[in-house]
Amino acid sequence: MPEPVAPAWPAADSAAPEPVGPPEAPVLEPAWLEAPTVDSPVLGSPGPETPAPELPAPEPARRRPHSHRRAEQPASRTDQGGPEAPATAPETHRPHSHRRAGQTVYHTSAVYGGGGAQPQQVKRRTRFVMVTAGALAVLVVALVLVLTVFKPGSGTPTYGIIPNGSSAAQDGQLAATAFLTAWQEGDLAKAANYTDQPAAAETALTSYAKDLNLGKFAPTAGAVTSAAGSTAALPRETVAFAVSASVATGSGKAAVRGTWKYHSSLVAYQQQAKSSVWLVAWQPDVMAPNLTSATHLAAIQVSPTVSMVTDASGQNLKRYDDQGLNTIGSLLAASAPTNEGASAGLDVQIETKTGSPVANSQAPIIAPGNFPTLSTTISAKAETAARTSVAMHTGSSIVAIQPSTGHILAIANNAGFNDFALTASVAPGSTMKIITSTALFNAGLATANTGVACPSTYTVQGITYHNDQGEAEPAGTPLAYDFAQSCNNAFDQWWPHLSGKLASTAKTYYGLDQPWDIGIGGASASYFNAPASASGSELAQEAFGEGKLVASPLAMASVAATVDTGSFKQPVLTMTAKQLTATPLPAATDAGLKEEMRDVVTEGTGAGLGLGSTVYAKTGTADIVGQEQPNSWLVAFDPTKDIAVACLVVNAGYGAQFAGPEVVAFLNAL
Repeated sequence: MPEPVAPAWPAADSAAPEPVGPPEAPVLEPAWLEAPTVDSPVLGSPGPETPAPELPAPEPARRRPHSHRRAEQPASRTDQGGPEAPATAPETHRPHSHRRAGQTVYHTSAVYGGGGAQPQQVKRRTRFVMVTAGALAVLVVALVLVLTVFKPGSGTPTYGIIPNGSSAAQDGQLAATAFLTAWQEGDLAKAANYTDQPAAAETALTSYAKDLNLGKFAPTAGAVTSAAGSTAALPRETVAFAVSASVATGSGKAAVRGTWKYHSSLVAYQQQAKSSVWLVAWQPDVMAPNLTSATHLAAIQVSPTVSMVTDASGQNLKRYDDQGLNTIGSLLAASAPTNEGASAGLDVQIETKTGSPVANSQAPIIAPGNFPTLSTTISAKAETAARTSVAMHTGSSIVAIQPSTGHILAIANNAGFNDFALTASVAPGSTMKIITSTALFNAGLATANTGVACPSTYTVQGITYHNDQGEAEPAGTPLAYDFAQSCNNAFDQWWPHLSGKLASTAKTYYGLDQPWDIGIGGASASYFNAPASASGSELAQEAFGEGKLVASPLAMASVAATVDTGSFKQPVLTMTAKQLTATPLPAATDAGLKEEMRDVVTEGTGAGLGLGSTVYAKTGTADIVGQEQPNSWLVAFDPTKDIAVACLVVNAGYGAQFAGPEVVAFLNAL
């Protein structure tokens, strides 16, 4: 397995960086470390002594003399933070700095960097103040802003926060701290309302928790710097923060969980000039660097690494120089099962909407374990015999299974870089008649001794089927003999009674038509498919192994193994792979199948091959459109050797002629 690439985000240090502020400003602690006091109002609401500014009620519209103010009355000011009510006392009776000594002030951009200077003395004005249309427009806009930013009857903003820092940097950090505190507490709606995109932020924060199976979560605000585009009137502050998050591959006890530490940042900004409200600029990469609206985070399990994959005797699989075994060895080395003794690792990665990992986005959380060797069920003796047998014909492959356990004993290929033993997806030919006979026996439609004629031709929905050599069997011929001679029209004629039965029989009794995990790092695949919807002429073809049926040698070797023991044992390559189960064959059905398969050896298409007195078999020949020759099949089992085998030779000819000799050579070598 390749070394993990450095994560796209920096890992967090053990301690968060100190906040940035003016030298004389006190250090601001995160809100969750210290309860708010009277002098430090709760983040997200204004202080008790700073209500929202009020607008003076307009006077009745009537003309008055230009000189209508008393000489000692000051003019109302509207250029420092909003309109004020006219003063009610003579200027000489009220100090210019009219705030109480301990009163909290919410700063705006108009006072940042003011150096503590006092407001200038209000000069008296004697000219008449005209309320123009432009001034009315400004007044209307101000009213709209007040109604939009603040809840009715409250000084608390619906979105954003009114911080009480003494500088833009402190206000930016307080806004960030409010957002991070709400996120940490799991109040995602509140956290989202501190941003300028509440709906998008809440959706993303919810997905973050779900995708990572989030446990304990602790963000800590850190350094503050001026963001690009920041001005004195509209400050923007970048706030770095560190995250410590407990993440897991799932919610169950078996899930791998670890702590992910990393850094991120956000931008907090003042909403408008002369406004006290600050917002967090929402972007997906606030949650973690490099996230976008089209990606999400995922916690993934990393399989242990393996130095060498071996056969059952401890020999390296590569010694056999088989394409299938080489592929299996590479897959197992890169994705070993955790129940072999080594622990799994944990990564966090960025994925696309379809679940594909983004290149170079992996952040290692827990390193996977390692063990020097991983053993498979491959038998050195069986594998050597299989490799010798497939050398007889190009395009051939063999799979051997131990029926009592389901252990795969041999996988051998002689087809260039192809692994036909596992990956072939072709019609099984007459080996399918084992499953067809099972369906007939279980339904009570026939037994091995039921007389069934095999006409030379049989027509279904306008399509006429011929037996291979135009042969025919008369009425009263035992079905077992039709099976032994592989007479197709003895089987396709049952199609009106087989609707859905071939597919259901294959799955219920043989464990087929569903994914198997044979132990290759958790990867599952289906090695056989019989369409459940088949009907009419298609169903008639499938009854003798053609049409839309597809199978691999692994699947058909398992069929032979199931007949051997009467019960399905899912094929596996590792001792700890989990096996699917299926319903055992009824005893009478299994006995009938054994009778049919033994007749193939004694008086059928397998007679004279030298299969031996303890071998049960079935040949198959499948015509393939576009090929010069049909595919050659033979499946067999020998109870005395606890072994079942399937051989496929593509584009070759009759099953008995090409696959048959390979199986004979294999069984005789054991």
